Amino acid sequence: MKRLTYLTAIAIAALTITVSSCDSKREPGKVYMPDMAYSRAYESYAARDSAIFSMNMFDAYSSHKIFYNNMPVAGTIKRGELFPITVAPNNALGLVDSNALINLSSQLKNPLEPLTHKDSLEAARLFNINCAVCHGAKAEANGPVAAKIGGVKSIIAAVTGGPGVPGFSDGRLFYVMTYGQNNMGSYASQLDRKQRWMIVQYIRSLEPKTAAEPATTGAVKSDSAVVKK
Repeated sequence: MKRLTYLTAIAIAALTITVSSCDSKREPGKVYMPDMAYSRAYESYAARDSAIFSMNMFDAYSSHKIFYNNMPVAGTIKRGELFPITVAPNNALGLVDSNALINLSSQLKNPLEPLTHKDSLEAARLFNINCAVCHGAKAEANGPVAAKIGGVKSIIAAVTGGPGVPGFSDGRLFYVMTYGQNNMGSYASQLDRKQRWMIVQYIRSLEPKTAAEPATTGAVKSDSAVVKK
């Protein structure tokens, strides 16, 4: 009799839990370890409650808050991203030596294989959106806003060079897009590393061809309807 009572109590408890847990999809009822069932997802740049979160690691530790500084974990890169270039040594002031970084960048080789026709179309599109507005469809410093900005340089002249002046290497072009130069700011936030290297290849396709130099396979001309000189 006592055993039957125990079994009846267990059955009633199990039935109660089942009914209360499966009442509605919108209100699932009791959940075991809800933090594991429903993880808290945060938008990277959304405003956060300062009473709960802190961007200062030491303040978060002392005040028992959640440390979150909107930055990726140190030493990580996003999926599909190329590895960054070698960091240059610091100068006497402890700052990054820009000249050393330029020299290192100039030695970089384009890590991408020759672009397919589809990738060339994408590289042309990226160039027209990000570069041609200043540098022009042919990269000759005659874009629609070049005169208003002033100081816009011809990319073709830079990569071609001149008497006693070597032209920009692929790595140097990548450096300029990454860190900026003169009036031009960095485009590292607008273009990922692969896209910057794709644009480098596209710029090479715009270089004037000599009689002995065959045209680059897969090169795509800029759409004059998109960017006018």
